[in-house]
Amino acid sequence: MVTIKINGEEKYFEDGVQYELIAEEYQNECTSQIALVVVDGKIQELMKRANRDCELKFLTYEDTIGHKAYVRSAVMLMMKAISDVAGLEAAVNVKVEFTIGAGYYCSFKNGLKLDAEIIGRVKDRMGELADMDMLVTKKAYPADEAVALFRELGMKDKVSLFRYRRGSTINVYCLGDYYDYYYGYMLPSTGYIKYFDLFPYEEGMILLLPEREEPEKLPEFTPKKQLFQTLMTTREWGTEMGIDTVGDLNDHICQGSIADLILVQEALQERRIGEIARDIARRKGVKFVMIAGPSSSGKTTFSHRLSIQLRTYGLKPHPIGLDNYYVNHDDTPLDAYGKPDYECLEALDVEQFNRDMGELLAGKQVQLPTFNFKTGKREYSGKYTKLEKDDILVIEGIHGLNEKMSHSLPAECKYKIYISALTCLNIDEHNRIPTTDGRLLRRIVRDARNRGTAAEQTIEMWSSVRRGEEKYIFPFQEEADAMFNSAMIYELAVIKQYAEPLLFNIKRGEPGYHEAKRLLKFLEYFLGVSSEELPKNSLCREFVGGSCFDV
Repeated sequence: MVTIKINGEEKYFEDGVQYELIAEEYQNECTSQIALVVVDGKIQELMKRANRDCELKFLTYEDTIGHKAYVRSAVMLMMKAISDVAGLEAAVNVKVEFTIGAGYYCSFKNGLKLDAEIIGRVKDRMGELADMDMLVTKKAYPADEAVALFRELGMKDKVSLFRYRRGSTINVYCLGDYYDYYYGYMLPSTGYIKYFDLFPYEEGMILLLPEREEPEKLPEFTPKKQLFQTLMTTREWGTEMGIDTVGDLNDHICQGSIADLILVQEALQERRIGEIARDIARRKGVKFVMIAGPSSSGKTTFSHRLSIQLRTYGLKPHPIGLDNYYVNHDDTPLDAYGKPDYECLEALDVEQFNRDMGELLAGKQVQLPTFNFKTGKREYSGKYTKLEKDDILVIEGIHGLNEKMSHSLPAECKYKIYISALTCLNIDEHNRIPTTDGRLLRRIVRDARNRGTAAEQTIEMWSSVRRGEEKYIFPFQEEADAMFNSAMIYELAVIKQYAEPLLFNIKRGEPGYHEAKRLLKFLEYFLGVSSEELPKNSLCREFVGGSCFDV
């Protein structure tokens, strides 16, 4: 027998009992399905067995890690169904790319075409497999055997990825006769995947899954045409450069061509910024360029670079950060958890902003504030601004697209830009890199450098940041006049060197430990690139330092 402590109570179980059986006893005490367990501080899948005394906690679909396990398992279920309906080669040539709301866009490669009829059959097969409650098994293969397996299966992306694997073993998941690799934890069987939809979308298909906040409800899918087109443009550029996956990027690094890749990427971004500047200059009467996007999108550097491009059209831009209009941190509203809500509109002095902008529009001279993040207070340093005939204000902040933020300013005077780091690089064809991971790593590095914030604190408040984005930013993104993708295909290889020491500093038992461990494992896939290769005006330098701008 083993003694297992659960919710402060010790219970006895047979040695070797599956964690899934223990979870079944406590399922009624949880508000959603148990997905994983935490054994003495270490996350374990439910198919694992207890073979020693320990303390046990449960993770459900409402936990970020549990929800990610649901998504991965649903993707494997889909791939198995595609293999059953259209053959293994079809599954190999389906790529899980990016998210549109709660939908995961999947594209077809190498001439594969799955029409509406086949996609419908795949969806039906997914339902059949879920009803069968098939076991998901995991086996640790020696690295060379795993590579040989995936080469035989035609999964070249995984062969490329594992070429740079440092570990001696690779975990391979199996569902019936279907083998695949997934980065992260999985559910124990297909019966856990109850809510999903699959339907054609553009040239591919959408796998629709529940969101973490409502794990037992399938959300409505809302197409976002401008966002989709921006993501597709980025994806197509990566394909043209021969970089679809981390393995491809590592190949470029090893071949010594990363410096050229960086220059091409930077030139591509500069061209796009120039196109936006030209559009602004052509619209007569624009005095306020409103830039918004989620946290760590590079809004500050973008506003500076856009300002330079605007000057080539005879305009005189003045960059302004909405962060400078934060109320003093002592006056920040609290969220539902009793913590300061820095993402809500009320965390900013909206009326003071409108008064200042209105006076500038009227031709008056105005002293603009700056915010000291170390003291948590707004300050005035005698900096005055006045709008002349060709002057234009470039205003950036998470609420820039919200009409309530600039309610007193005439609509014809505003040009709206949505910016986000929309990562289109995959770990491999079936393991996408969430945009939020790239932004979180950016923020961890930047906050430690600029604000003296430990990685643990940044991770701890990330859920609040994400809630704010869902509520205050994403609903307005399709209303933008232009959209800019600030993600760089090489950036995670650069950020890696800065993020890893900060993440290693989070100890076992601390609140951010599991997330730090997950991010460290993720960064292991990348070979490092020195920041010395970056131009001084690179958007990446907003996070790693060395920028020629005041960021």
